[in-house]
This record gives sequence, structure tokens and C-alpha cells, in this order.
Amino acid sequence: MTPPDSLLPGRRGLLAAFGAAGLSASARPALAASRRLPLTAQATEGPYYLDLALERRDITEGLDGVPLDVRFAVCDAAGRPLPRLRVDLWHCDAQGRYSGFGEQGDDRAQSFEGKTFLRGSQHTDSEGAVSFGTVYPGWYAGRTTHIHFKVIKGAHAVLTSQFFLPDALSEFLYTQMPLYQRARLRDTLNSVDGIALKAGATVLGAVREERQRYVATLALVVDPAANPVTDRPPRPGAGFGGAGGPPPPGGGGMRPVRPRALEGTARARALVPPRAEG
Repeated sequence: MTPPDSLLPGRRGLLAAFGAAGLSASARPALAASRRLPLTAQATEGPYYLDLALERRDITEGLDGVPLDVRFAVCDAAGRPLPRLRVDLWHCDAQGRYSGFGEQGDDRAQSFEGKTFLRGSQHTDSEGAVSFGTVYPGWYAGRTTHIHFKVIKGAHAVLTSQFFLPDALSEFLYTQMPLYQRARLRDTLNSVDGIALKAGATVLGAVREERQRYVATLALVVDPAANPVTDRPPRPGAGFGGAGGPPPPGGGGMRPVRPRALEGTARARALVPPRAEG
């Protein structure tokens, strides 16, 4: 997919200026002989997963958006690559809407039932690597910018989680790119999203610029023998306090209290955390 120039921010060095880290082509971490890597944190599946097994690298289906490659390196706690595992990826579009479901959009009045955009599966190669061609996700009320994924071995998932993108880059895209602009300010940043805070550092994606796209990379450290219980909240319209209510970010049955969007200096500080001294 070759994007039109209008979908790419013409701002070289944006990520470095905002402190978003970049990784080399391989996202797999180095490992000392006696050290074990921390497992990637599990997180809620969310209400919008569909087990479609759509084997494809390009998941856009021609959807417009800022091009993004998502590259995972899947390994065990000893740093050994894990080949032939299925990885599922899914996320919302530039306006925060998921394919396959009704009650989408800020007014909860749009339906994308029967659609499959921004969903796909790939199998890890001999080096445990897998990649997807997609677009930068948007946002919806009560959640920070995130991308869902699963790592599946055989008939069960060994990891279900979400990863999170740099707030400063998201803010730039959401305010400067017409396709992503909304009538209201994004209300939830990484620093206040309960799911992101609970999951911690193992699910913070690193992003860098490449020609005509951004690239997000993340090492997925999994226990191939794990059989965790998946947190699977009800689907929209089934336990969210009414069909018109948005899904709760934590996966519970109560409608969440929406955080108030930060503004001014407080927002700038949250978007670009100060560097540690010393």
C-alpha cells in the first residue's frame, strides 16, 4: 500500500523530539546467559475480538489512514524464538470504530457488522518474527490508543494483550491529520488508562519513522506451555448498562466514569513526561 503524501505527517524527527524510542529491525531483546526475560503482561481481550483466522499481512482492506507496520518478535523467557505460532491482531480505525460490530462511533449509531477491516492473523517464521501492514489506530472514549493481539499455540491462546503507542505521536496525528480529527478532545492518555497502567512496561510499543510509514515494534515474551484464563467482557449490547452505552475499558459490567480530558500545561506534561534526573 503506497499512501498519498497527505496521509503522512511532513515532520521529520517528530518521534525523537517527543521522546518516542525506536528499535532495530529485530525487536527481540538481548539476554544474558543466566537471566530470564519477564513475560509480556496479559491484558483484557476487550469486547471486539473475532476469531476469523484471516491469514494476511495487509489488514487495511484499502482503508485510509497513516500507514503503520506492526512487527513482533515472539520468544520464550530464555530468549529463544518461537516459530509457527499464530498471532492475531485487531484494532479500531481512525475514528475509533471496530469492524464486525454495531453500535460504533461517538454516537454509537454506526454499524460495521460483516466487515473485517483491521483484523488479521500471521504465523511466526523460523526466527519468531511476524509483521502486519495496517494504519495508525484512532481512539474512543475511556481508552488510550491501543492495539490488541493474541499469540495462539494449537487450540489455545498463550498470550492475550494490548500494546500502547506514544501519546505525543498520537496527539500530533489526532490534531493535525484531518482523517483523525474529532469534535472533542481525547479524554484518556497512557498515564491514566487503567489497562495500560496495570500491564506496565512490557506492552509499550517502540515507534520509529521509515519511508512513507511508521513502524511499531515489540518483543512478545511468552510461556509456550501457558494456558491462561482470558478476560473476555460481554460484547456490545450485552451487559454494558444498555445498548447505547460504550463498553467499559476494564471489562466489567458497570458503565465506567469517563475521565476529564487534560488541557493546557497539564496535558503537555502528560504527553511528554519529564526525563529522569541523574
